Amino acid sequence: MRWVRKLVKMIGVRFDWFNASNASLSHMILQRISFLIVLVCFHAMLAGISAMASGSEDESAAIIGSKVADFTLDNCYGKPVSLSDFDDRHAIAIVFLGTECPLAKLYGPRLTDIQQRYADRGIQVIGINSNTQDSLTEIAAYVHRHAIGFPMLKDLGNVVADAMGAKRTPEVFLIDREHKVRYHGRIDDQYGVGYARERDAEPELTRAIDQLLAGQPIGVPRTEPVGCHIGRVKAIEATGEVTYTKHIAAIFNAHCVKCHRDGEIAPFTLTRYDDVLGWEDTILEVIADNRMPPWSANPAHGTFANDPRLSQRERELIETWVDNGMPEGDPRDLPTPPEFIAGWQMGRPDEVIKMRDHAFRVPAEGIIDYQRFVVDPGWDEDKYIVAAEARPDQRSVVHHILVYVIPAGERREDLRQVVAGYAPGSPPMVLTEGVALQVKAGSKLLFEMHYTPNGTEQDDLSYVGVRFTNNENVRKLLRGRLAINTEFVIPAGESHHVVSATYDAHTEENLISMSPHMHLRGKSFRYVAHFPDKTSKVLLDVPNYDFNWQLKYVLAEPLRIPRNTRIECTAVFDNSESNLTNPDPTKPVRWGDQSSEEMMIGFMDTVPVNDDF
Repeated sequence: MRWVRKLVKMIGVRFDWFNASNASLSHMILQRISFLIVLVCFHAMLAGISAMASGSEDESAAIIGSKVADFTLDNCYGKPVSLSDFDDRHAIAIVFLGTECPLAKLYGPRLTDIQQRYADRGIQVIGINSNTQDSLTEIAAYVHRHAIGFPMLKDLGNVVADAMGAKRTPEVFLIDREHKVRYHGRIDDQYGVGYARERDAEPELTRAIDQLLAGQPIGVPRTEPVGCHIGRVKAIEATGEVTYTKHIAAIFNAHCVKCHRDGEIAPFTLTRYDDVLGWEDTILEVIADNRMPPWSANPAHGTFANDPRLSQRERELIETWVDNGMPEGDPRDLPTPPEFIAGWQMGRPDEVIKMRDHAFRVPAEGIIDYQRFVVDPGWDEDKYIVAAEARPDQRSVVHHILVYVIPAGERREDLRQVVAGYAPGSPPMVLTEGVALQVKAGSKLLFEMHYTPNGTEQDDLSYVGVRFTNNENVRKLLRGRLAINTEFVIPAGESHHVVSATYDAHTEENLISMSPHMHLRGKSFRYVAHFPDKTSKVLLDVPNYDFNWQLKYVLAEPLRIPRNTRIECTAVFDNSESNLTNPDPTKPVRWGDQSSEEMMIGFMDTVPVNDDF
């Protein structure tokens, strides 16, 4: 795609020159020349798109049947290992891996299991790391951390990756005794970018191995590898005025490093120049796909205080910098790095409550449904909370936390009362100006935990901190509002099933934030306010809902909601096979707590306009 960006930039320059130097030409001639240029570019673009659409498939087809030349690479301990060392094997699975790629972390243990299951049948797994950003020390740490049971080799200068046409981590090349590629693609379809299927994986690699050992044709010789780009050594000389120190570091500091730093859930760090090298293709891909920074709101509706998106100018700076070979620049131009509070962001809490009395073991891989832990904080009087902060114990596997109130005498949580929530980069709840969250005496707390395995077992004991005030200091109570529908049935195979719910404002209040909530079949979500004067306004539109990012959308300015306003929430669900995260498209789906079931909730936070306490 870089040639497309360069062509667009080149055309832009030419139009600027033409308009400045030939202003005397007639408007008609300009229109016709512009039309011809656009027509030529349009045909070129169509040809490029066609080539790109078929390029990946054509390249993979050409790989099948090709012969892999012998190579010798050092393993992670510096010992040379050759492909020919395994000539006595019936077949060899060559897998390209990276130390920080989330999918490579998850599939490392699975590949070890394949090696152990097939070793006595003459199958050998070989891992190759071609990333310029991964050192031998880091590869050795990956081997130990994930208990890798097959050779891991370092491909300096990505020579073998280039020779074999490898592009991603993980990416598999299954070769036979003659070193001919018989299968190329992914290990299985369990994990992808941003999702994990809640069903048994299609065992594509092991199925190909079984067919090869049985002397049968490979039924599916090609699948599409999914994962991070291999961090290749660049042949481009670093040039240009856009540099890391003067331009790019500030962008990463503002939008990325709150998650992409040591100890956080993001898969690699972006705090230094050397951290970025090798990740540039992956960075460009996730920016182009609008996967990072995570944000799902349609910009046509609403302005939000916590909008993390890159501006068009920032996107262009990153693209230009990568295109120009990523010059580092003058160290004196480096901006002051952001400071992250190691302790409590909200200040010292009055009380800290753990999610339970012992840690929860997060497995190395697989699907973990919501974990729900009930805690009795022993509150024998009403509490007025002015600050709350949920904190993960193991940040690398805790995706998000929600802490609900279970009212005294009740068995279920009150969905309208959320004490605290955590997602990577989220701020704590801090209330000011006499606003507080009231929790009645005898209430319990429910910790709802969402974990994402990262390839190694982790023991997590997350917690929440709260700070209180006296009731005489409270003027207004923070109110949780809901538009909720629990009576729906999503038909099996239905790709566009609409469910709606409403909230009616019985008093005048200020809307502070909105949080749409669905599970794995969620497709889109929209909030629309219908005001008493018969006018309507879209408050929030999420056209591509992503279960992986349970986002709260905080309005830049509170919105006055008059009495008798109706807020309508409309959710769309996809229960079809085309939904990659769908656990089972053959079954109808109803309301339920677990992610294999569904929910339809439009969460809202409001504060009364007038004092109510």
